[in-house]
Amino acid sequence: MTRAALLILLACAPIAGAHDFWIEPSTFRPSASSTITASLRVGENFTGESVPRRTPRIESFIVRDAEGERPVAGFEDRDPAGIVRIERSGTAVIGYRGKPYPHQISRAKFEQFLREEGIEYIHPRGDGAQREHFSRFAKSIVGPGDDAAPLGFPFEILIDGNVVRVLYEQKPFANAYVAAISRDGRHLAARTDREGRVKFDLGKGVWLIKTVHVLPAPKGADYDWDSLWASVTLER
Repeated sequence: MTRAALLILLACAPIAGAHDFWIEPSTFRPSASSTITASLRVGENFTGESVPRRTPRIESFIVRDAEGERPVAGFEDRDPAGIVRIERSGTAVIGYRGKPYPHQISRAKFEQFLREEGIEYIHPRGDGAQREHFSRFAKSIVGPGDDAAPLGFPFEILIDGNVVRVLYEQKPFANAYVAAISRDGRHLAARTDREGRVKFDLGKGVWLIKTVHVLPAPKGADYDWDSLWASVTLER
């Protein structure tokens, strides 16, 4: 198997091993009138492989800054997946929304995934393989500020200081299990309150904050579950 084929396979198999997905910019502190890159990564514990840009898998890939909102440019089948021009100083938010993708795993691995992601409200269907459609919603905050304004993704994490807020369909999502992992190995985890909020003492460093939501597939669908994966990367 070629390296490119392996990266594509990893990008399409998050539950087998509970792979996380995030955006990794070339810098979290860009200067005005500079160009940065945005790599897509998949892995665990904030260590992973780069995923090349695959347009058929992208619902939207955007950046929002003082200039407004616009698509993130890039070259097909290349890493880094995105190239972003920063014209003015301030906060920019890079956002990636993937298209739903079908996947099937054993009941045992599905149960393991639910345990690892703190999902207590879902139980496997039957004894056989579990069929799911997964969707990824990743963001990265570059610049000195936070990300308290939503991009409008169906499942999304907002950052306001040390307060993390989770939204599902633009509404607060209570009891979500949220994990924060620093580049140097610190781990924090907690569940959101009724307003979808959790507070972390985020010390200095680069952080990946993530959460997962699983819900039954719509009636009549040819699969069992929709799984939604949200993440944010930032530097304190």
